Amino acid sequence: MLRRPSNDAVHTRRPRYAGRNPRGFHEKYKELNPERYPEDVQKVLASGKTPAGSHRSIMVAEVLDCLRPAAGDVAVDCTLGGGGHARAILDCVSPGGRLIGLDVDPIELPRTEARLRAAGFGPDMFVARPGNFAGLPQVLAEEGLSTVDVILADLGVSSMQLDNPDRGFSHRAHGPLDMRMNPTRGESASQLLMRVSAAGLERFLTDHADEPHAAIIARALTQQPIETTQAVDRLVRACLTAAHPNIAKPDLKLSVRRTLQAIRIAVNDEFSALDWLLRTVPACLAPGGRVAVLTFHSGEDRRVKKAFQAGHRAGVYADVARTVIRPSKEETRANRRASSAKLRWAVRAHDVSPGRDSRSIRHVR
Repeated sequence: MLRRPSNDAVHTRRPRYAGRNPRGFHEKYKELNPERYPEDVQKVLASGKTPAGSHRSIMVAEVLDCLRPAAGDVAVDCTLGGGGHARAILDCVSPGGRLIGLDVDPIELPRTEARLRAAGFGPDMFVARPGNFAGLPQVLAEEGLSTVDVILADLGVSSMQLDNPDRGFSHRAHGPLDMRMNPTRGESASQLLMRVSAAGLERFLTDHADEPHAAIIARALTQQPIETTQAVDRLVRACLTAAHPNIAKPDLKLSVRRTLQAIRIAVNDEFSALDWLLRTVPACLAPGGRVAVLTFHSGEDRRVKKAFQAGHRAGVYADVARTVIRPSKEETRANRRASSAKLRWAVRAHDVSPGRDSRSIRHVR
């Protein structure tokens, strides 16, 4: 009888899953290992979907056209995410340029840094910094900079965060109701719902997501502890169906999405961080420097639009986007998550007279 040599690796079978194809996030072992299964990942991409655990950067060509990064420029990517925009900008600022990448997510930041390092971008060209973009002036000071040439902020939640049920951002899979960009700090979404009043949650739903049924949903979600994303889904559908028996299924789905969006914004204090970034960006830009912001819902876009317009009136910005830039039909077909994206840009004025600096911009929501 032949025996296996003792130094041979023991073969282990992958975990079995129900059905013909893996459905759960952690079961999609091919999508989670794109280097090992490139052909399978390409099939997912060709179907217009985003492979599990990966992120498809949106409107890369349009972002570059707005920012116009050139060799020798210093750039900041305020939301590094999967690094797609950063990689494209790094290619443009080489040689002689550099990019500082910020991200509040301690899980994804080291992974993206490792990918960009593997692509050949050393510390002299690329620096990864943990933290929220509201701290941009402090980050520049710590890097020995007063201003930079290019600033990008992509405000969307990354696919890595949305797809992983352990992060609690989506109702599509069972997971804890967390929603923190940085899961090591602050309170989770379930903790927020436990302490907020119905009136407070109603304000979140109205201000953060324009939810028309805010009062009904707020009462339902503040009557009992809620621990999972799917529990939010069930309660929202149940309370709206009871109040409006003829409500259409698409409207129910939209209310669930808006509810989770409003809770996520509240958990991460996203609007306060964005407001602070928009106030400080002009002072962080060199004369003629350019800023671009990608938004994914009306609350974000409205803030960016008003801030850029106010800066233009004050003479802080020499030019701003007259109309919002949308993804092409081809990109939307290839990547469904691009459909809600809006892009706006502004150019720092070369000469700003005293009293007309960024502090003179009246903040308008």
